[in-house]
Amino acid sequence: MPKFLHTADWQIGRQYSQFPADDAVPLAEARMAAVDAIARLAVEHRVDAVLVAGDVFDAQTVADRTIRKLFNAIQGFPGPWIMIPGNHDAALTESVWTRAARLGALPANLHLALQGKVLDFSALGFSALTAPLTQRHTYNDLTEWFDEAPTPPGNVRIGVAHGSVQGVLAEDIDSANPIGAQRSERAKLDYLALGDWHGCKQIDDRTWYSGTPEPDRFKGNEPGYALLVEIGARGAAPSVTRLETGQFNWQAWEQTVAVASDVDEFIARLAQVGASDVLSIRVAGQIDLAGLQRIRAALSHTEAKARSVQADLTALRLLPTAADIAALKADGYLGDVIAELRDKQAGQAGDTSSEVAAHALGLLTSILTERQAAGAAA
Repeated sequence: MPKFLHTADWQIGRQYSQFPADDAVPLAEARMAAVDAIARLAVEHRVDAVLVAGDVFDAQTVADRTIRKLFNAIQGFPGPWIMIPGNHDAALTESVWTRAARLGALPANLHLALQGKVLDFSALGFSALTAPLTQRHTYNDLTEWFDEAPTPPGNVRIGVAHGSVQGVLAEDIDSANPIGAQRSERAKLDYLALGDWHGCKQIDDRTWYSGTPEPDRFKGNEPGYALLVEIGARGAAPSVTRLETGQFNWQAWEQTVAVASDVDEFIARLAQVGASDVLSIRVAGQIDLAGLQRIRAALSHTEAKARSVQADLTALRLLPTAADIAALKADGYLGDVIAELRDKQAGQAGDTSSEVAAHALGLLTSILTERQAAGAAA
């Protein structure tokens, strides 16, 4: 009964340039840690092999040291690792794979398919039909040859490929690289292990995307797993179990505030954030000065707890109350400006000049409040 782990889209060497360095480095290191976790799971579950369905590396230009570290990491599981290149690390004439070979970094238990072929593991009861990418973008289905590929009688037939199942996935995945929606049925595969889609996704009873083992974007499509696959015999339905591998939890929040209770709810939600959370937060709506100060203070506390917080308050409109404005103690010219803006703000609802005045008053109040705070701290 063949039993294996299915994984893909490690993207080793990925750079997180949208984050500050003290966040980017741990996020990059987590990708290598995910490989360590996969090796441990392979040993723990006593699998026959690990299938890696492409995009092992994020780019052809990763450092030699990164290549060596990756292949050292997979030595945590001494059994077979079956790998194919994907669109990020395609098997070009000169590639990260040829460089790894020159470095002598490829271990003996690595079965690397740089061209489509059948890898025979009859001693373990299965054959692996592989469809590596030899360029970043292809427009022919590289799994089509699976349909007629012979394998030893009784061997479980496993397909390993990287690309987009046609008519099933969203249009904004990493690459075109088409895969026929009925490939597992037409090729009489017992299981088709796919990469390219970064979320864990079942296509049919025998076809799965494992997703990336370490989340790397704010899509919420269930990344952070490897799949444990068990097949009782040729033709038997596979048993597929998700095993958690991810370290960080990426979340995108959209928060709208209008009244104090909305602020309370948002702050309570922020209080639940932990050290493994990577947050992208957009706050919209309108709030008085006290509410804005509470939100900023809560975000500051959250930044100290979470792995990363990226907060966008540009859609949050400050509407200062009379008490807020009085507390500014603005006199002279500034006092006159504020009084004029308040008069215009009080105009007819929906009037453009009223909207502009309200926005300007909010900005001016925010600036003056920040200056007051800075002066008090000096």
